[in-house]
Amino acid sequence: MKILMISSETVPWAKTGGLADVVSALSITLAKSGHDVRIVIPRYYSIDKTKLEQLPGEMGTPMGEGVEEWSAVYTTTMPGTTKENPVKVYFIDHEIFFGRDGIYGNSNQTDFVDNPRRFTFFCYAAFQLCRKIKWFPDVLHAHDWPAAVAPVYLKFAERFPGSDFENTVSVLTIHNLGYQGIYHKDNFNYSGLGWDVFYKGGFEDFKMMNMLKAGLYSSDKINTVSPNYAEETKTQALGFRLDGVLRYRSSDYYGILNGIDSDLWNPEKDTNIPQTYSKKDISGKAKAKEALQKEFGLARDANVPIIGMITRLTDQKGLGELFGPAYGSAWSICRDMDLQMVILGTGEKWCENEILSLASRLSNFKAKINYSEKLSHLIEAGSDFFLMPSLYEPCGLNQMYSLVYGTIPIVRSTGGLVDTVENFNEKTGEGTGFMFDHLTPSSIYNTVGWAVWAWYNRRKDIEKMRIRGMSKNFSWESSAQNYVEMYEAARKDRGITSVL
Repeated sequence: MKILMISSETVPWAKTGGLADVVSALSITLAKSGHDVRIVIPRYYSIDKTKLEQLPGEMGTPMGEGVEEWSAVYTTTMPGTTKENPVKVYFIDHEIFFGRDGIYGNSNQTDFVDNPRRFTFFCYAAFQLCRKIKWFPDVLHAHDWPAAVAPVYLKFAERFPGSDFENTVSVLTIHNLGYQGIYHKDNFNYSGLGWDVFYKGGFEDFKMMNMLKAGLYSSDKINTVSPNYAEETKTQALGFRLDGVLRYRSSDYYGILNGIDSDLWNPEKDTNIPQTYSKKDISGKAKAKEALQKEFGLARDANVPIIGMITRLTDQKGLGELFGPAYGSAWSICRDMDLQMVILGTGEKWCENEILSLASRLSNFKAKINYSEKLSHLIEAGSDFFLMPSLYEPCGLNQMYSLVYGTIPIVRSTGGLVDTVENFNEKTGEGTGFMFDHLTPSSIYNTVGWAVWAWYNRRKDIEKMRIRGMSKNFSWESSAQNYVEMYEAARKDRGITSVL
């Protein structure tokens, strides 16, 4: 099949979270299976266009309000793909919309005021790109709210008898339902779609314009990134006011667990750690622990367990209950327990400041307020436990990285964490991690305490849990096949003959 991925992010060019990893890894895996996969993203200011090839001529995209937007188009090939199975990546270069620092916002403006226009243009430009390169997809695969208007354009403007997109189907992947692209409805005029589409296309949201909601109404198929999160999003508690839409579309709504890039995240061939290791010879993990303690200025002690965290510092990650001033449990955990804790991440200022304050007062708690891919690998390899006290977690990748690196997750039982971690059973010694149900400071404290108790008192069980986790297979092959089956179901529903 010919598959066009429409995304605001993809590694290695633009990343704020797991979305970027998923788009690239899924595309590479589908290409290895013989599909013709292409990705389109904006050419942000941070992406060096001198390293890209510019396609001849500019591209015009007719928008509403009598505006025609002109952009250049650049291209390259995704690293890690071959000449036989390349993934071509296209960059829409619009200086006014994308020639600035930040993807969705920056330190001065966390959410750019023109985001609805930026990404509505981007969605329609994807169709103009197909015309420019004379390549028309069987599947248009949109990712999250910045790409969610693309299925709307397909349904209401581009897919009609005799058009180049007549046999194109659309899929929308929800990576995080908490982000929906809700803006004032005055921005809708810019789309060039009629106001009848505003209502029947699903945009209306209490006099606002909801871009993700419109995509949910208009896509042929919808999925999210784990089976358990798919069920959670159909409830009021975690549906973010769209649970009714998802229940309505439940027959077209799939939960497909993300995979991980097993070439990049693999302790047997990871060049970012001091010494590679495997479940047959785990000695390299001790080297990583020693290096991690040195990197963060912790006391060198192989017998003390290290709890690692790599996270965005937001409420979604449960950080209020962990680091909230006067009530968070991190202070008590580090004061009362014989452990070390390291954290890497950036985010909300109050949380950054509280973490730095804790680090200045606790000798066994250290933090770096930034992001480093190399350091992320060292934390995964050198930690003994990995803490994820998430309020909700659509899929989560770090718990899967942790398992394959022999690092035992401590997680809340939500979303994809439920699909990937098995709770420790004290009676049998079975399990791959430690889990708790309710997000409270005391629950985090008690579950970390449980893990630390097992470290000192049930060490044989800990070692078996490590090996059990390292034996898990989270590669993209099976997940990619599930996506192909969803694509085929969408085509079958429209009466299109299978191309396989």
